[in-house]
Amino acid sequence: MATVDYSLRGKIAVVAFQAPPVNSLGHAMRAGLVAALDRAAADTAVDGVVIIGANGTFSAGADIREFGTPAMIRGPSLWTLNNTLDAMPKPVVAAIEGVALGGGLELAMSCNHRVALATAKVGLPEVKLGLLPGAGGTQRLPRLVGVENALNVMLSGEPLSVQLFAKSPLFDRVVDSDLLGAAVAVAEASAAALREGKKLPRTRDLKVREPDLDGICQFARNTAKTAFKDYPAPLAIIDAVHFGATRSIDAGFAEEGRLFKQLMDGDVSKAMRHLFFAERAASRVAGLPEGTAPRDVKAVGVIGAGTMGTGIAINFLNAGIPVRLLEVGQEALDKGAARIRQTYEGQVKKGKLDAAKLEARMGLLTPTLSYADLGAVDLVIEAVFEDMGVKEKVFRQLDAVAKPGAILATNTSTLDVDHIAGFTARPADVIGLHFFSPANVMRLLEVVRGAKTAPDVLATAMALAKKIRKTAVVSGVCDGFIGNRMINQYSAQALQMLDEGASVEQVDGAIEKFGFAMGPFRMSDLAGNDIGWHIRKRQYAEGKLTRKAVVADRLCELGRFGQKTGAGWYDYRPGDRNAQPSKVVADLLDTVRKEAGVTPRRIDDAEIVDRLVFSLVNEGARILEEGIAQRASDIDLVYLTGYGFPMYRGGPMQYADSRTIYEVARRMQVFAALPGADSAFWTPAPLVARLAAEGGSFNGGGA
Repeated sequence: MATVDYSLRGKIAVVAFQAPPVNSLGHAMRAGLVAALDRAAADTAVDGVVIIGANGTFSAGADIREFGTPAMIRGPSLWTLNNTLDAMPKPVVAAIEGVALGGGLELAMSCNHRVALATAKVGLPEVKLGLLPGAGGTQRLPRLVGVENALNVMLSGEPLSVQLFAKSPLFDRVVDSDLLGAAVAVAEASAAALREGKKLPRTRDLKVREPDLDGICQFARNTAKTAFKDYPAPLAIIDAVHFGATRSIDAGFAEEGRLFKQLMDGDVSKAMRHLFFAERAASRVAGLPEGTAPRDVKAVGVIGAGTMGTGIAINFLNAGIPVRLLEVGQEALDKGAARIRQTYEGQVKKGKLDAAKLEARMGLLTPTLSYADLGAVDLVIEAVFEDMGVKEKVFRQLDAVAKPGAILATNTSTLDVDHIAGFTARPADVIGLHFFSPANVMRLLEVVRGAKTAPDVLATAMALAKKIRKTAVVSGVCDGFIGNRMINQYSAQALQMLDEGASVEQVDGAIEKFGFAMGPFRMSDLAGNDIGWHIRKRQYAEGKLTRKAVVADRLCELGRFGQKTGAGWYDYRPGDRNAQPSKVVADLLDTVRKEAGVTPRRIDDAEIVDRLVFSLVNEGARILEEGIAQRASDIDLVYLTGYGFPMYRGGPMQYADSRTIYEVARRMQVFAALPGADSAFWTPAPLVARLAAEGGSFNGGGA
């Protein structure tokens, strides 16, 4: 709830506002601030105004929930508020503590003076939402800190210490304490100067003083075209700054407004705003009783000192949580501990970590060969071979040694968590924690809720994910959970298109142009083709996969497991990870097509992209229908943070929304009719069919 309190401190009006938690400048807040300013302007007993957050922070900016809605421009808009400040006949001082970000900083820059606590941070993060600062930020900041500094602030989008700008016109004073007292003193001094005939300082009256304006802006453009080639906001920011610097500030405001609307209406900003809300929605877990207290986790055990296990361990060591790392053999254990140290040594060389912290983190690691040493930990995560028999042995031993109340977690990427829980006498304590490789780098953590997983175990997993800086998405139990279940269909379409006539390079190239970090075949070579082969053989045996992946299986029978063997879907030269087209694979494709009696056809890039992406969408719709995922945005989050889906497209379900579900369903029907197609798969999922008929969308309602 937004509140604006008005009080007097001598002849200075103190306007203290709050809208917890971050004092966003929604309509109610804007209206309250304008009313307070009007009151101060009309009160003859008031000489000046101080605007200050009442709850330890200034403002994190506009209320993003209003973006794209009538509430965003409902009067008074943020523009109206800032124009009111520009026109104030009495000095107004912004008193900044905590943060002044986005619209909050734009509000402060519209005041005559700014005073900040030395611990405060300021920034213009709109670029992270695919936008530019739309309430004067591109015009006021260059006039206060210079063009180069302003561009750095806006293009990074990061919160920065006020002390970086303490000697610039952005701040009149930076203080260590008594912020309000310092702000009142500045207001009183400014009022006295006004009485002596001096003009009120206004940011809009400053000139941009940059002798090499064109050079700085051109350098920034060149950098942006390379670093942000698929994102229009950085170039729009540079253009708005350059435009206003070479014309009047009012002309700059008009251009900023035009560019802001253009970005706001574009698909990239819609996708990035969708991601912003998706990350927040994922933490809300359906069926978890409100107020469920997480269990206390003071020590963690990790079983398996391979690449995955050591990566998992690093997450907890980074968070200051002691880890006991278990292996079955001394050599493997020593290699695992050495791998962790090497990771930290690499960070020291890059200046990301100091030597003292390296030793402190390694001091939290206890390598062990004994399950008994896991008896005192609060959470154990197994990261052993993806085989149910191996998992059974591990969990039966854990059940025997783990203390009561300890959480037993599996890092399985495909296996049945409920079946694994059945190997213990405490299924309520079992949960899936599916990390993505490299586990110390990748943001995504699939938290797999079993049928008997206790609420406080789930709450603990979500709280721990936040502590180790992971993006947690809750999944139900099924083969592959959310991400890998969908990627199986994606991979199946990629393989099917090889059978029909596409080349490995064409499939990868088309989806990489779409924006994926890697195509399906380069990705498989990186992960190891034998991993998928192992899963397929299990699925063949269980009857879950009736259509054989002939080419992929034969590739593995040739020992072409990818980069680790120097050959996979591509060839690799020693010491070089760059993929080279393979004649062996081309010949294999010709052979398999001839055996199947297939005449290769030309497949264009548009078909490749749609079949790959819409395979994700159709399977995602089924996952939603089954309740495996809680919401469409959770699926998008999985693919944006774990599978290299392009951020600026918002995830598969959001991308489908942008294409309209009606058109997506029609494309699926086309694919179902292709020769040799898996028509059962390409029949639009019931949810897709319903949304298409109703004009609904996955993320905008109806799903």
